[in-house]
Formats: sequence, C-alpha cells, structure tokens
Amino acid sequence: MEHCEIIETHTTQIDDIKAKQLNESVYAKMSLLLKMMSDPTRLKLLHALFIHECCVCDLQEILDMSQSALSHQLNTLKLARLVTSRRSGKNVFYSLNDEHVKLLFDISYQHVMEQV
Repeated sequence: MEHCEIIETHTTQIDDIKAKQLNESVYAKMSLLLKMMSDPTRLKLLHALFIHECCVCDLQEILDMSQSALSHQLNTLKLARLVTSRRSGKNVFYSLNDEHVKLLFDISYQHVMEQV
C-alpha cells in the first residue's frame, strides 16, 4: 500500500466529507444489505429471481438444495427485504422485492466482468 511521504491534512476535504457522512444506523443497514448479497448461494437465488419469478419447488431444482436449506436462505433474503413472496393455490412464488435489487445485482455483475 502506498503512503503519503509527508503528513499533511486537507481541511476542506475533511470538513466536506464529515458534513456528508451518513447516520450510523444507515451505514449498519447498508452493511447488512451488502452482507446478504455476499453469500454465493443467496446470489444464485437472486440471479434466478432476476430472470423469473419462481416457486419454491423450481428453486430447489435450479439450486439443487434441500427444502429446509432453501427456506432458510429465502427467509433471510425476505427479512432483508430483497425478495418477496406470494401464494398461488398450494405454491409459493418468490420474486425480487423491487428494481433496486436488480440494479444492485446488475451493477455488481458489470463491475466484476470489467476485471475479466
């Protein structure tokens, strides 16, 4: 890592950044959101739901997961408000909660693909 050769603070930049810092609870919520997206299994789930709304049975097949493991992941994503569910007869369908989730996924993908 590179370091400054001399210690010199830049008061204008420091004051500007400090004035624009967010509330600690906002940083905590953002961290939780990114943590939810940091798990490969949850990313696979989000990617599947990025493409189509899916019922639990389809997601089990797509991700080759047990129902209990899948339910745990879906519940985690639902609590983080990344996915939503709806019941249709005896089936439960999941989809992304809103367009922001798609945008987060898409931007992450684009950033990673720039480095390939």
